Amino acid sequence: MAMTLRLTDEETAALRAQAEAEQRSMQDVAREAVREYVERRAHRAAVTRETAWVNETYAEALDELGRR
Repeated sequence: MAMTLRLTDEETAALRAQAEAEQRSMQDVAREAVREYVERRAHRAAVTRETAWVNETYAEALDELGRR
């Protein structure tokens, strides 16, 4: 699916500089950045869910450890 990404002049310059440094296209660098962002957000959400589960499941033990 095609889309238009509007960047500021500063963002464009930074993207261009990074792409040149990596000898890659600006599109490739931008697509990788989007993938990494999405993966990071998904990971953060998973950690938040699992942390909530641990806190609920082991609430009494955690409270006891906190009192020591």
